[in-house]
Amino acid sequence: MEFITGKYISRRTMLRGMGASLGLPLLDAMIPAGRLWASTPAAAAANATRLVCIEQVHGAAGCNDLGASLNLWSPKATGRDFDLSPTSLSSLEPFRDYLTIISDTDSRMADAFAPQEIGGDHFRTSAVFLTQAHPKQTEGSDLHVGTSMDQIYVQRFGLDTPIPSVQLSIENVDQAGGCAYGYACAYTDTVSWASPNEPLPMVRDPRAVFEMLFGAGGTPEQRAKRRQADRSILDWMLEEISALQRKLGPADRQRLDLYTSNIRELEERIQRITAQNASQPERELPNAPVGVPDDFAEHMEVMFDLQVLAFMADTTRVFSLKMGRDASPRVFAESGVTTPFHSSSHHGSRESRVLDFAKINTYHVGMLPYFLEKLQNTMDGDANLLDKTMIVYGSAMADSNLHNHIRCPLFLVGGANGQLEGGRHVRAPMGTPMANVMLDMLHKLGVEDLETFGNSTGTFSI
Repeated sequence: MEFITGKYISRRTMLRGMGASLGLPLLDAMIPAGRLWASTPAAAAANATRLVCIEQVHGAAGCNDLGASLNLWSPKATGRDFDLSPTSLSSLEPFRDYLTIISDTDSRMADAFAPQEIGGDHFRTSAVFLTQAHPKQTEGSDLHVGTSMDQIYVQRFGLDTPIPSVQLSIENVDQAGGCAYGYACAYTDTVSWASPNEPLPMVRDPRAVFEMLFGAGGTPEQRAKRRQADRSILDWMLEEISALQRKLGPADRQRLDLYTSNIRELEERIQRITAQNASQPERELPNAPVGVPDDFAEHMEVMFDLQVLAFMADTTRVFSLKMGRDASPRVFAESGVTTPFHSSSHHGSRESRVLDFAKINTYHVGMLPYFLEKLQNTMDGDANLLDKTMIVYGSAMADSNLHNHIRCPLFLVGGANGQLEGGRHVRAPMGTPMANVMLDMLHKLGVEDLETFGNSTGTFSI
């Protein structure tokens, strides 16, 4: 039967079975008959802006004088008539109408404020990216930096989802205690801070993220039994899915089929990765959990797929993603560069090495089109998910060779529910704090009464 009466499905309907739970995508059946779409709870959820914050560690090759002169990061022209082809953002050309590039902002809160802090830039920078606050130098539990902008948004608008936010990482970030130069590893291991002294742990293993999104509920024994069985999480709730399908109209049945098919495909992909890693005598990432792909691009794609599914079901609206770890020795051979990442970033301002580091930056940014295309092809009510999402991509480090924080890389992608125009490159006046841009982002996200953020001196309009 179709929902043609006043009865409707709640936006928070969950399907459950054997220690698993499954949120639903937005369906026509969630709209009460005779009521305007805008007045429904489903509309409120659908119209909420999704936020994704991605950190690229070590800044960018285009942030030193040579790289800037070659336009290796920022285009030469500002406004709308900019050329991405020389830049590391060239892969975003198909999405330029969604792209807002903000050049030349500073993250000076990552500077050394005292002689004993000199040399510790790698161990401050990640904590500064989304907080724009200066970390207290400590190796103990008395951490202090600032509440990150993603968590300010969560605390205002994200608490009505099953999971307020999810923090993801691609490299190992689960070290405890002190790292170097008197800084606790917590400062470099996360970009999300729920409060000035509460870092949020980041999850590296896609299996763990999948379990977080779809494996909640039931008893520990049920969850253990389900994990041990060689079956899809969907197999445990086939009866509920079938019962729901019988109540839906044709369009909703198609939406539900697509959603469950995407879940099954992702689950099977994660299972293949796990089986492959378990069978290898030696791995490229020897200490990584068995569910973590050795291949960087595959790891990124799986993490992006998880985000799209979570947005479809409104399980959470906020993700942060840490693409790397400061001082990482990882080699990104697919970029065409075989020098380890950390060494590549210390290029000595030699042109050939600066260009090599730019290739790695290009490779990293090149991961995004996969995600953007998925969001653009996924409808959520009357618009696609890319129209409803703000993606923040950047770093609080600029020239990694000097460990400085002047002229930092930063861009936004997505429509943010009409708050971002896209197709623009804006260049900030010298000395503009990145915090000014983030304060403007928060205003566009609906936190309009926030007057200051980090070391902001006002807002810089994007």
